[in-house]
Amino acid sequence: MRALADPLRGVRILDMATVLAAPFSSTLCADLGAEVVKLELPAGNDTLRGLAPVHEGHALFWKTANRGKQGLTLDVRKPEGKALFLQLIRDFDVLVENFRTGTLDAWGLDLATLHAHNPRLIVLRLTGFGQTGPKARSPGFARIFEAMSGLTYLTGEADRPPQHTNYPMGDAIAGLYGAFAIVTALYERDAHPDEPAVGQDIDLSATEALFRLLDPLAAEHQFKGVARQRVGSCASYTAPSNVYATADGAWLTLVGSSDPIFARLAQAMGQPELARDERFATNVSRTRHHLELDAMVAAWCARHTFLDLSGLLASHEVPHSKVNSVADVVADPHFQARGAVIELQDPQLGPIAAPAPVPRFQGRTPLHPCVGPDTGQDNQAIYTLLGLSGEDQQRLREMGVI
Repeated sequence: MRALADPLRGVRILDMATVLAAPFSSTLCADLGAEVVKLELPAGNDTLRGLAPVHEGHALFWKTANRGKQGLTLDVRKPEGKALFLQLIRDFDVLVENFRTGTLDAWGLDLATLHAHNPRLIVLRLTGFGQTGPKARSPGFARIFEAMSGLTYLTGEADRPPQHTNYPMGDAIAGLYGAFAIVTALYERDAHPDEPAVGQDIDLSATEALFRLLDPLAAEHQFKGVARQRVGSCASYTAPSNVYATADGAWLTLVGSSDPIFARLAQAMGQPELARDERFATNVSRTRHHLELDAMVAAWCARHTFLDLSGLLASHEVPHSKVNSVADVVADPHFQARGAVIELQDPQLGPIAAPAPVPRFQGRTPLHPCVGPDTGQDNQAIYTLLGLSGEDQQRLREMGVI
């Protein structure tokens, strides 16, 4: 049987973006076999290189978030750097950037110029607010996307301020959309080999990416006159659904959305009659009386340890989970059996734990990527292939171009 290649083998991506959202797009592609070159300024001053967590002077965020990439330095703002960039871009399928709208144009790297040097080039522009509109040139960060999109408004207790998660989820979600956009554009470009290949210019707004997740909320507002509110860990659309404290101090989440699942939960609680109670017989009635129901479930959980609860719920096929810390995740037998945590080999720190590539393709062994590159670590190899001699490279280094 023929060995299967990595799904994106042969795709070449030049990632000149900074921090997290857009670089995460190319990292996801690297996980699936794309060749990704990470382009930085010669000073290597990407914000992600100094963002916590830092261990022994090494930014763990950089090493994990930019895994699987080669490292190249180039200052495209200098005339020599711009010329070198336009030579370099000829051999890439995709360019990823996240500068404020109009920045590349101001540097003389507008779309027409890029496509004049590579007509097949796909350009992903991932910004906070998109290439048009009143906020197009405004700076954007994950918490800004999350707040503006409506996502943060839904998070937290009803009588407390809205809350962000302790992780830039807005960046991660936008990065997922970016990877999806790259693969979509590649498919469109390559699906019709008899037609002239035309590159794409992709306008991805991180704020719109988050808003896109909130599928029914605009319709709910339109037809019901309701702007969905915070309800803590409950859900206003299904019940029971909450986070419950156990007798031994763990936190457990469970979902009883469907009527059959709720009937099984009632059996597990030793109160099968709840499933026949008109207040709780359907999801609509349960949501209407969710406070009463939630108090019953919370009291039941508080009388049992997590292991006892988990055993009861599992035996009755009720969806549930411990609310895991990352320490719980890496120790979880299911994650371990799946190999969901891999080790990135780092020359300075040794093995670094990281999530495995997602998704898995049957018949293929998932890649074990290298860590995010040191600043310009692959300059010599890449520029030599581009035809620059050692003397040329030294001169450009002295000029601050590479």
